[in-house]
Amino acid sequence: MRTDDFWQLIDQARAGGGGEPEAVAARAVALLAEREPAEIVGYAHHQQRVLAASYKVDLWGAAYLINGGASDDGFEYFRGWLMTQGRAVFAKAVADPDSLAELPQVRAAALSGEEFECEDMLGVPWEAYRKATATELPADRDPVPVPDLNEFWDFDDEEEVTRRLPRLAALFAAPPQE
Repeated sequence: MRTDDFWQLIDQARAGGGGEPEAVAARAVALLAEREPAEIVGYAHHQQRVLAASYKVDLWGAAYLINGGASDDGFEYFRGWLMTQGRAVFAKAVADPDSLAELPQVRAAALSGEEFECEDMLGVPWEAYRKATATELPADRDPVPVPDLNEFWDFDDEEEVTRRLPRLAALFAAPPQE
C-alpha cells in the first residue's frame, strides 16, 4: 500500500466516522475489510512505518503535556488519535510537535482536561483482516524498526518543556505556586 492510499482510507473513515476517534477507527476497519487481504497486510505494514516515524521524543513530550502524562502505551494511543486527525495534522505534528497547540480541540483540552487517545486505531488492520478472512493477520516478515529514543528529556522540567514546546507550555503549564 502506498502512502497516499493509506491516508486516503483514513480520510474516507474520517468523512464517514462522525469525527469521534473511535468512530473513525471503526469506519476504517469496515473500509479496509472490503479490500483484498494483501492490501490489508500492506496497510498494517504502512501503519507500522507511520508509527515508527512518529516515535519521537518531542512528540512524546507533547502527548505527556496535553494528556497530563503519557506512558509507553499512552504515547501509542495518542499517536492512534493523531492518525484519526488525518495526514496533514499528523505530518505537521511529527515535524513540529508544538504545532498541536494550533488545534482547536487541543486548545479546548487545556481548559477541559480532555485527553486524546485512540487505541482502536492501532488495531484497525488486525480487526479488518479478521473480518475479511476470519483468520489472524499474518506476522510481518519485514518488521519496521522502532527508533531509539536516546535523547530523552524530563517532561516534568518546566524550563525544558517551555524551551522545546513553548506554545503547548503556554496552554498547559501549571500555574505558578504561591
